[in-house]
Amino acid sequence: MTTTTDKQNPAEEKGFKFPKLTTMQLINFCIGFFGLQFAWQMRILLSGPVTESLGASPFLFSLIWLAGPFTGLVVQPVIGAISDNISTPFGRRKPFLLGGAILCSLALWAFPNSGKIADFLGKLVHSDVPIWGGLLIAALLIWVIDACINASQGPYRALVPDTMPQEQHALANSYLSLSIGLGSVVASGAAWFMKTVFNYQLSVETQFVMAALAFSLAVIWTCITTKEYMTKVKTAEEETPAQEKQTFLQSLKAFFSDIEVYKVCAIQFFTWMGVISMLIYFTNFSVHNVFGVPDLTSVSESVKQSYEAKLLEGTNFSSFCFAIFNLVCFLCSIPIGILASKFGNKKVHTVALLLMAAAFTGLAFTVNQTYVAILMGLAGVGWASLLALPFAMLSEYIQKGTEGSAMGIFNLFIAGPQVISSIALGAVIARSPMTTDGLLNYHWEYAFLAAGICILIAAIMTPFINEKKA
Repeated sequence: MTTTTDKQNPAEEKGFKFPKLTTMQLINFCIGFFGLQFAWQMRILLSGPVTESLGASPFLFSLIWLAGPFTGLVVQPVIGAISDNISTPFGRRKPFLLGGAILCSLALWAFPNSGKIADFLGKLVHSDVPIWGGLLIAALLIWVIDACINASQGPYRALVPDTMPQEQHALANSYLSLSIGLGSVVASGAAWFMKTVFNYQLSVETQFVMAALAFSLAVIWTCITTKEYMTKVKTAEEETPAQEKQTFLQSLKAFFSDIEVYKVCAIQFFTWMGVISMLIYFTNFSVHNVFGVPDLTSVSESVKQSYEAKLLEGTNFSSFCFAIFNLVCFLCSIPIGILASKFGNKKVHTVALLLMAAAFTGLAFTVNQTYVAILMGLAGVGWASLLALPFAMLSEYIQKGTEGSAMGIFNLFIAGPQVISSIALGAVIARSPMTTDGLLNYHWEYAFLAAGICILIAAIMTPFINEKKA
């Protein structure tokens, strides 16, 4: 670690003004986030089939999924705090952004080859590999992937105030939202597009290689083309009263100083209980319910090979549905903001949640491909609202100067439900076996029934928020 001088850090000089970024520079800045989202979307889509092929039961898969919320709760705050307080010749944020991207890309490449890696290690030490060896490596790699994505995401967001003037912050975040939408759509639709247009089937391994290259190359491009100015960290004398010497308990007390905050947090809790149920289990639902592939955790290699084509069809269909889901979200983002400005956040959010609840409930009762795709598109409306309006409602009631800690606390009501839903639903589904063509399968549709109920509860609660008058 090195300490730079004022001459090396013009942002620390008195009266320094950030140069305004051009449109091209803003695009270059956001390309890295496109790659990050591409990698994250591919991890969501395909981690289920990979771990299942290695022997992961529904409950084990749900435990592996806990990597996301746990690393989000721990890694982002820690890395964010470290990056706030260091200086290197390469900047404060870029080392974490670049290091996280490269390490994540290596893990993405290795993940679908976990079984082969386990066999190689066994040969290396001249020992038989336990049957669960490949699954253990896959689980560890999932944790590495999620930790690295979180390690990159926090510093990336923090790059905004370190690279451009205040008046461009809102515009930059809009560009970042656009890159999130595009990354999700492209990653989700890649396999389906190649199969439909060129009749070429992308293997699972190839898709993870694409994710690895997209993440690392995109971040490298952003780091090369974006100049980081290391802004001076505020001293105690410079802090606002709301920020002075606040313990975590004091932050909690300040956060929950208004009853309306409790309501918003409760709504967010139930909403994410529902949404994460879809994110975790939709690919499994597509493969097993829609395309009739049996559980492959304990079958012979010949049975696995006989269902290989259907398995790929199911994952392609899942990718297509996620592409529709994210595309609708992308298209609805601006209209939802306009409607919220006109009719109020809670009214628009209530309608959006009701649409999502209806869509998820409908998924529990159909395996028709057309209906499933339409219902996922309908759910995308709720997704667009969820990414914006709860934060807008919360911002009305949090104290000025505590925005950072407030959003950190609010994240507990996003990550917490993911932990609960993962464990509870995984256990329920694991205890609901059925047979398909004489082979074991599970009621994956239970995830959507639970999702519909949870989001309906959130929708019913939303009108009871007392919004402040503009």
